[in-house]
Amino acid sequence: MTELKLFTDGSVNTKLKIGFGAILFVSTEIFDFDKLKSQVQLKRFEETSSTKLEIQTLLWALSNLPKIDGKIIIYTDSQNIIGLPKRRDKLEKNNYSSKKNKLIKNHLLYKDFFNLIDTFNCEFVQVNGHKSSSQKDEIDQIFTLVDRASRNAVRDMGKYLPPD
Repeated sequence: MTELKLFTDGSVNTKLKIGFGAILFVSTEIFDFDKLKSQVQLKRFEETSSTKLEIQTLLWALSNLPKIDGKIIIYTDSQNIIGLPKRRDKLEKNNYSSKKNKLIKNHLLYKDFFNLIDTFNCEFVQVNGHKSSSQKDEIDQIFTLVDRASRNAVRDMGKYLPPD
């Protein structure tokens, strides 16, 4: 049985509602950080928010992953993603609606999330995305590659935009 590690993160320019999701698949226990850095994938998302971008990024990653015979360990700093599996029964029971019978924000993404994770053997692990370097283990260091890639993409995007 194989085990695949998936690292996801996103960064948004809230004024422009444009963000970049970053993903990295790791299938080995031997970490060559230079090689891993070159394997981080980025995707631009528009009309997004930080919460929405985190789920969009994970859905993008999982939808491009072939069915594997094994476990996918998903590393994220997103409270929302970590909490979704526990909220599933309540969300589905209430048809993704609030107490006022209004559909909740991102309900379609949540439905897609549940449909996709049902096709995989997933485990979710929350990482603290902003530890000091001296406190980081290998997982934290790998996550930093993904975090930094998404933040740099948003920052670099600003270089090419006209001033306000």
